Amino acid sequence: MLYVYVGLAGAVGALARYGLGLLVDSFGTSPFPVATLLINLIGSFLLGWMTHRFLQTGKFSPQLVTIVGTGMIGSFTTFSTFSVETIQLVENGYVLLAISYVFLSITFGLSSSWLGYRIGTKATRGEVE
Repeated sequence: MLYVYVGLAGAVGALARYGLGLLVDSFGTSPFPVATLLINLIGSFLLGWMTHRFLQTGKFSPQLVTIVGTGMIGSFTTFSTFSVETIQLVENGYVLLAISYVFLSITFGLSSSWLGYRIGTKATRGEVE
């Protein structure tokens, strides 16, 4: 049954990614993939926060964390789109944008995960609510 819940949560995450992508893209077009970067940074933060906050407090089962983390957040974020967009930038002659995209994605993705983890740690200790 866990597989069904992960799949349903995955559908929610994919729809959220699609909707946020449309929203961000409605502000204008650019060769730089702003929507995917933003989505991946949000997902990195949420996964960092959620996995530490939920697992350490013991208030949520590991199954629920799997459903939300793997299903919803896993389908919300997307490494494959990041990879394809990077290749497309290079193929279209935007090499500097591609390098910037990779640098920003890795640097800020890891930073977002770390920040989420730290906030989750502080919340677990009762320092932040």
